[in-house]
Amino acid sequence: MTPRKRNKGAGPDVEPSPAAVGYHMPAEWEPHVATWLAWPHYLGDWPGKFEPIPWVYAEIVRHLARHERVELIVNDAAAERSARRVLQRAEALSGNIRFHRWPTNRVWLRDSGCIFLTPKPGFARPDSRGRLSLHEPIALKFRFNAWAKYSNWRFDDKIGDLMAGVASAHEARLLSAGKRIVLEGGSIDVNGAGTILTTEECLLSKVQQRNQHMTRADYEKAFADYLGAPNTIWLGRGIAGDDTHGHVDDLARFVSKNTVVTVVEPNSKDVNHAPLRANLRRLQAARNQDGKQLTIVELPMPQPVSFEGRRLPASYANFYIANGAVLIPVFNRANDRIALNTLAELFPTREIIPIYSGDFIWGLGAMHCMTQQQPAAGDARLSTKA
Repeated sequence: MTPRKRNKGAGPDVEPSPAAVGYHMPAEWEPHVATWLAWPHYLGDWPGKFEPIPWVYAEIVRHLARHERVELIVNDAAAERSARRVLQRAEALSGNIRFHRWPTNRVWLRDSGCIFLTPKPGFARPDSRGRLSLHEPIALKFRFNAWAKYSNWRFDDKIGDLMAGVASAHEARLLSAGKRIVLEGGSIDVNGAGTILTTEECLLSKVQQRNQHMTRADYEKAFADYLGAPNTIWLGRGIAGDDTHGHVDDLARFVSKNTVVTVVEPNSKDVNHAPLRANLRRLQAARNQDGKQLTIVELPMPQPVSFEGRRLPASYANFYIANGAVLIPVFNRANDRIALNTLAELFPTREIIPIYSGDFIWGLGAMHCMTQQQPAAGDARLSTKA
């Protein structure tokens, strides 16, 4: 599809900030218009193990399309034909899927795609020049540089612009001290009410350093101004095997405005034991945007998942919350059932869908890494169906 020419009404030098005019990043459990995905094609993400990956995608698409529109990015016409064949054979092809022929380097849209902002409930004031309708989303566009690690990212850095056009969203570019900010969606998690989770390892470490010019205070100001999240909770280190260097969506996730699930590793000999225990203690000491303690639910880590001698970043925290469903990676480990039961209690009105990810995690990501939600704004005219 050809995107609409983007509207620069929320461009990089426009004041006030999105938060100042009533916009914020809503929580993932709030209603979606669609979920964005990119069809897998880069064999280097799953070396020697690519063959089952399109079928995992088909299963994910099949479940998502029952609950909301799926915006599916494919590299070109040939890739679309191939994707359609797989989806057809998997009984996953439906009218609730829209294809977009855009080249990508890789498929991790959580990190390369834009983040959609919507008006805060009850907020009815547009910006001072009247350019932002509260019936329209803002697409927040970060710089993407493949986690400051890989060289193949230039197609992916353009995907957020294209998504914004299809969504008829005003595009805003995230800036600090006049420079564009490198940030990935997997490095943050919000409760939609003013609090955000992130990690020091990802954003403040000099390893895979995203923004040399930014301090802790600079990040906190950016979260407040652009995401409507003035309260930042900093965790420490991520899990073993995570090539993003500490993404929070493998560690801790909001499941309601005041409840966080966080992964724990009880085996004191496991490499994840100490950093996850330290993160748990930080959450126990943290406060939400109202100064209240969080409700913390512990989620076990799966027993170790390795391939070719490499520890993989398998985590049940990398689930995705869709309209009416929660997609949860499972690994044929004993703790699968505990994780599924725990999340089922936290999402009693949503269908709990386990997705076998033993092969998929060889790509070093799972359900949350591959998805990006397009939330519904506070406008009844927006529909969760195509």
